[in-house]
Amino acid sequence: MKRNRNKLRSITDLFTYYRTLGLKAIEQLADEALFWQYNTESNSVAIITKHLHGNMLSRWTNFMTSDGEKSWRNRDGEFEATIESRGELIDTYNAGWDCVLSALESIDDEDLDKIVYIRNEGHTALEAIHRQLGHYAYHIGQIVFIAKQMQNEEWKTLSIARNKSKDYNSAKFEKEKKRRFFTDDV
Repeated sequence: MKRNRNKLRSITDLFTYYRTLGLKAIEQLADEALFWQYNTESNSVAIITKHLHGNMLSRWTNFMTSDGEKSWRNRDGEFEATIESRGELIDTYNAGWDCVLSALESIDDEDLDKIVYIRNEGHTALEAIHRQLGHYAYHIGQIVFIAKQMQNEEWKTLSIARNKSKDYNSAKFEKEKKRRFFTDDV
């Protein structure tokens, strides 16, 4: 049986894009920068990673069949600084994203209109997916912002380089016009 995954393909590509942005930002940081906090109310890259991981495991484990807020989740504990090394941070980051992408791979476009729950609030699966995509993009933006602050002049851009828009657009328009996803070159 052929799976219907046209809509899910672009959704999966977006999740993968944000995963990659976060990793590319993290890779630019020195080990100690992963644990830096602007103040006590701010989160470090490590704490944001731990929160993403907890949210991802809770939301995406048995995505279609159980409430997205699992009884075993300790959300408050996600904001405690317990990750101790770059390796642990990367493993935690990847485990969360692997859970998301595995869950997305297990569903079909026909599932997108089915109702799933997060804290007993019904969403179509598509609404729940969009909710999580927005949440993760928000936190990846925080990671990128911290990395840009920490790297300052050493920052390697993750998008179009400053004062390089014309060059970027020229390269795009030199290519044959055809359907492709904007993250294909990332």
